[in-house]
Amino acid sequence: MISVEDWAEIRRLRRAEAMPIKAIARRLRISRNAVRRALAKESPPRYERPAKGSAVDAFEPAIRELLREYPSMPATVIAQRVGWQRSITVLKDRVRELRPVYLPPDPASRTTYVAGDRVQCDLWFPPVDIPLGHGQVGRPPVLVMAAGYSRMLFAVMIPSRQAPDLIAGHWLLLSEHLKAVPRELVWDNESAVGSWRAGKPKLTEHFDAFRGVLGCGVHQCRPGDPEAKGIVERGNGYLDTSFLPGRSFDSPADFNTQLWEWLPVANQRIVRRIGCAPATRWETDRSAMLTLPPVPPATGWSHQVRLPRDHYVRVDGNDYSVDPAAVGRKVQVAADLDTVTVTCAGKVVAEHDRCWARHQSITDPAHHTAALALAARAHKTRPSPQGDVVEQRDLAVYDTAFGLTDGQVA
Repeated sequence: MISVEDWAEIRRLRRAEAMPIKAIARRLRISRNAVRRALAKESPPRYERPAKGSAVDAFEPAIRELLREYPSMPATVIAQRVGWQRSITVLKDRVRELRPVYLPPDPASRTTYVAGDRVQCDLWFPPVDIPLGHGQVGRPPVLVMAAGYSRMLFAVMIPSRQAPDLIAGHWLLLSEHLKAVPRELVWDNESAVGSWRAGKPKLTEHFDAFRGVLGCGVHQCRPGDPEAKGIVERGNGYLDTSFLPGRSFDSPADFNTQLWEWLPVANQRIVRRIGCAPATRWETDRSAMLTLPPVPPATGWSHQVRLPRDHYVRVDGNDYSVDPAAVGRKVQVAADLDTVTVTCAGKVVAEHDRCWARHQSITDPAHHTAALALAARAHKTRPSPQGDVVEQRDLAVYDTAFGLTDGQVA
């Protein structure tokens, strides 16, 4: 058998230089028949080893019979049933070839997205420890949103997966990054979003109110159906492999800063499915979306409480100090992703940076000083016990009662 190099040279000499077969054979020192075979062959020569039989061939009829009746039977069980005693790898390879013949076809349909129609949402938990302050580290969730038509990625790290933080993260991305509202948000069964009950999707009260203000719909995927939001799932994988490697983070704020600097570059990548960069299709996608509502929705943590004597309020497991002048009065507590604010009768009586660590007491030095001054003032106004006169009982009455007076002995 001649080499590929000789085959190519024979064809060149014959076609380009019109050299006779005899001359080609003499130059390359091969037979004239070899030259004729090379000229007759349009594809390069390739060595092919003749196929040999496999030890599993004798078991194939029994394997087929089992697969015909039980198409999903594991290869290990098939090995036991047919009495296979050799390496399981060889049998697994043969079962892998035969199984599709007996399984019913299960094609995956390709979803076509209309501009402005859908944005898929998911929580991504980056496998990296983020310093949260107070000596604690954690892995807070990242809300990821991927536009169906343009494939644009948007993301933000949020303190928790609870409804107030999740909705606040949604509004941050929609109002400051997308600057529009898609006609439908696609979510799986995240507990803060909704769940399936009796075979029907049911949104939580908080998320239902949120999407009502936005004027958009929410599509809840069926349980165990990750293909329904494959775009954002692939986005999570892309963040894992392209954003995290080689990076370190000082805080959640630093994580978001680096993430928002990286996303515009990531959205310039070529996506094979659409054949272009997401940024080139974004303007068409965004212009087809709904406009932001004229009145922003209520987001974040919000509740009313009567301020106790220790002048602290609790938000997401942490305590924040309040001006002690509001003790005993009702105060409004509001917290977003960055700030905790407490108001009393419309006046701000406390404002703190949101603490992402757990079980901490955050104290404003001014509140502590004011509490000490009020306590000292209250102590001075109390009556002093030194002026009180306590009656002293005359013990002689006991002597009289027991007949011990005038030398008498009982």
